[in-house]
Amino acid sequence: MPYEFKITRRVEFSETDMAGIVHFSNFYKYMESAEHAFFRSLGFSIVTKQTDPPVGWPRVHASFDFKHPLRFEDEVEIHLLVAEKKSRSLTYLFKLNKINSPQPIQVARGRLTVVCVTKDKDGKMSAAPIPAELAKLIEVAPEVELE
Repeated sequence: MPYEFKITRRVEFSETDMAGIVHFSNFYKYMESAEHAFFRSLGFSIVTKQTDPPVGWPRVHASFDFKHPLRFEDEVEIHLLVAEKKSRSLTYLFKLNKINSPQPIQVARGRLTVVCVTKDKDGKMSAAPIPAELAKLIEVAPEVELE
């Protein structure tokens, strides 16, 4: 049962700021890309229409601690760990490591909590249990520290 997932990407020039480092807002995009790839690896989309009823995953918490900069053309590994699974929410821990250096360097650590929701006919969202067919595929990583 999956509790972790990794993707690797190269920093694009457009993701950097005037100082030549990755703008902090892009770290949230990296986190979201890893989450979407994690769902695809399970055979689902983050826009989960494969369940009845379809569910969505709005964010209720997102944070990052930044340790070292990333620059244009750096390779970064985005490591997603399922830190917590409740009946209606998932919390992920993300570790971002620069991997094109002699030793991997942890550049940032993030946390994201999403809530499973359904929508009524008027589009109003309500928290809902994670569909069983998806919940059975996701496990909490052993010994993950949320802080």
